[in-house]
Amino acid sequence: MMTLKSARGTVRAGVLTAALAALVCTTATTTFAAFAESPPPRPAAAQAEVPAGVTAGVAVFDRQTGTFTEQLNTSTQFRSASVVKLLIALDVLWNRSPDTLPAADRARIDTMLRGSDDTAASTFWANNGSGAIVDRMVARLGLTDTARPPATHPGYWGYTALSARDTVKIYRHLLDSAPAATRDYLLGDLRQSTRCATDGYDQHFGIAGSFNRPWAVKQGWSGFSSGGCTATTAKAAATAGEPEGAAPAPAGADAVDLSRPALHTTGVVGTGDRSIVAVFTLHPGGTSYGKAYTDIGRLTRSLNVPGASRPAGTWIGTWGSGVRVRTQATTTSGAMTTLPAGVEVLVSCQKRGQQVSQPPYLNDWWAHLPQYGGYMTNIYLSSPENQVPGVPVC
Repeated sequence: MMTLKSARGTVRAGVLTAALAALVCTTATTTFAAFAESPPPRPAAAQAEVPAGVTAGVAVFDRQTGTFTEQLNTSTQFRSASVVKLLIALDVLWNRSPDTLPAADRARIDTMLRGSDDTAASTFWANNGSGAIVDRMVARLGLTDTARPPATHPGYWGYTALSARDTVKIYRHLLDSAPAATRDYLLGDLRQSTRCATDGYDQHFGIAGSFNRPWAVKQGWSGFSSGGCTATTAKAAATAGEPEGAAPAPAGADAVDLSRPALHTTGVVGTGDRSIVAVFTLHPGGTSYGKAYTDIGRLTRSLNVPGASRPAGTWIGTWGSGVRVRTQATTTSGAMTTLPAGVEVLVSCQKRGQQVSQPPYLNDWWAHLPQYGGYMTNIYLSSPENQVPGVPVC
């Protein structure tokens, strides 16, 4: 007989059974996150809803009306992490057409923007003057809050200072001022952002998780040890151009925070790239990637983004680590990706499939995750019942 999850509050995970070995790489002790229904449409005067403990800088610019619909700490400087790759790419293409690039450089730009590849960024950084790249782009675009990495960390392009309002300026230049060939090439890469970055992090948080296409994104992350997609991150030693354990920022009120975990989502949303969205966030030390991923998702979904279309479904928390999304509702079907531990997921419907065991619990219900195009077992959803209340049957 099936054991329901109704009495469950906090999970004390034990050794996995053989049936779960193909499903879960690692089991962690965790407290269920609350799950929430998809938020109703935001009113025109929406305000950014920042989760507790998160420091945020937010700007949303409506290109149709030429006005900002959201502004919060827009001039605050954050370490850019991989968002600086926008400036690196624009610098490479300044006064030249993408068609004139050597094949190797074109391939580097493609992987740097689509998969947020750090090796490609480091090659351009070293070959094109390092911090001078930032200086040139500040002058060219009239950026006011952007600055090269501190003198103590000249090689760490991820330590470039950047603000939400300067990020809007970067996208406005790309959309409205850059040559058409440059605009189409770089935005084409951003539209092809891969779910899994080349370092094994799931990068479809924030804009990519909150809105239906069309969108184009450049994300950034720094200070996390594991980011989903794979059970073990492909690159444990460094993230976004900065080694783990790097020296903290210099003291001073204006110093850019180099220590707290950072997660940023930037890009354009809607038909005709109507809205430019820039969300920069810092999280308390020790925050897991799944928690930060969930928090920036909730913040981004709260924003008034003209032209955005929001996906249908129910947002539900998950528990455990190494939980896989599969092509079918069975543990023997192909694994598509691994979820960041404890992340909130969008569920469109649920159906019965292979029974899964996590003693003392059994569950044969599986959730369809439309943004992944696959299924996860309901046993790892933060729901009081095996069949999630209010979610339709597929």
